[in-house]
Amino acid sequence: MKRRLLTQATALVLALGASSASLAQEVTLRLISGFAENGIYVQRLQPWINKVNAEGKGVLQINFIGGPRAIPSFELGNAVKTGVVDMALNTGAFYTNVMPEADFLKLTQIPVAEQRKNGAFDAINKVWNEKGNMQYLARMVENQPFHIYTNKKIDKPDLTGQKIRITPVYRDFFQALNASVITTPPGEVYTALERGVVDGYGWPIGGIFDFNWHEKTKFRVDPGFYDAEVSLIMNLPAYRKLTETQRNFLQRQLLALEAENTFWARYGADEIARQTKAGIQTISFDAATTKAFRDKAYDIGWAAATKQSPEVAARFKALFSK
Repeated sequence: MKRRLLTQATALVLALGASSASLAQEVTLRLISGFAENGIYVQRLQPWINKVNAEGKGVLQINFIGGPRAIPSFELGNAVKTGVVDMALNTGAFYTNVMPEADFLKLTQIPVAEQRKNGAFDAINKVWNEKGNMQYLARMVENQPFHIYTNKKIDKPDLTGQKIRITPVYRDFFQALNASVITTPPGEVYTALERGVVDGYGWPIGGIFDFNWHEKTKFRVDPGFYDAEVSLIMNLPAYRKLTETQRNFLQRQLLALEAENTFWARYGADEIARQTKAGIQTISFDAATTKAFRDKAYDIGWAAATKQSPEVAARFKALFSK
């Protein structure tokens, strides 16, 4: 009798131990977005988070805490670096205060799938590990070129006499086009357009309807230039603490997320049609001028990158360019 009770007790202890071990294998990562929760980027990410959590029970879970109201966009990069948060949906332009090289990602001209094959992804992570204490996990936005939107018609790539709202992403390029540049938060652009404080702004092909800017916009200049980059980054110590099983699971999920990036080309085409329907006219140039316009954008972008970080810029340019 005593032996049977001892056997049962031993079995119970072993079962509880196995259960505890199983629970110990599950990790929950806290994720914050640098973008508003009702925006297209978070809308695209939420189903992926749900999928990760459904398939990752007992292995890995993601706790989406929220957007900029949780941590302001321009403070989020440092929050990832210091481990205040485990993961972030962010763009390099938002954390140049942590590492200026983050803004170089706008200059990529090849798909992220090719970046993983040609060594670009590894080169990015070498810099992100060393300078940002981060792991660069996945790029979830591609094929979203920036454009000049203006209320003054132009017949050549010259913004002389125009006041253009900018971000650091295209400051140098717009200044080279002779624009007077003004930096304002996105929430202030509508009023600035309405009051004539600015004549136009830079922005990706998608998203102007989120702010109702289409109501105060007359022209879009084609072609687009650079590529809006939105990615998942992670605190490096937190990443390295993952078990091999957890890391492999996460990697499969990240690759699945990137496989959905074909959405963005369709989204861009839909946004162009939507802008046309809203009355925004397209300004375009002849083939030679168009090529010179785009070449100038990249020449200026790489020149700024080289000035900021010569060795990294040289390494990235060889891997990012067509």
